[in-house]
Amino acid sequence: MSDDLGIEPRTGLAGLPLGDGVPAGALQRDAALLGRLLADAGQGGGAGERGVSDEDVAAALALFEDMRTALDRLEAQVVIEARRRGMEWRQIASHQGMKSSQAASQRYQRLVTRLEEIRQGIR
Repeated sequence: MSDDLGIEPRTGLAGLPLGDGVPAGALQRDAALLGRLLADAGQGGGAGERGVSDEDVAAALALFEDMRTALDRLEAQVVIEARRRGMEWRQIASHQGMKSSQAASQRYQRLVTRLEEIRQGIR
């Protein structure tokens, strides 16, 4: 089953499908893991000093690509919704902190291209 962009569901945070079905508990667990890692790094702790194992570090590293994909998909869907509601590219650009409508349009095209490459297994 694909979403509005024709992107097949992938495994997301905590190994669950990306999209509407990601439970808050999985997000909380992933956020807690990242929080422990940041706290450990902020304390200058060595391996395992604050209950952070090598497996925890590996699990945290594995989260980022799926998080990027999930955010890209969400951003593309919000842009689609903005356009569907009649928002001009210059308005979208302004809300995204960009200086031109061309920049916002090009960013959207890059997002869609990246998501399509992921769907096709190119990335």
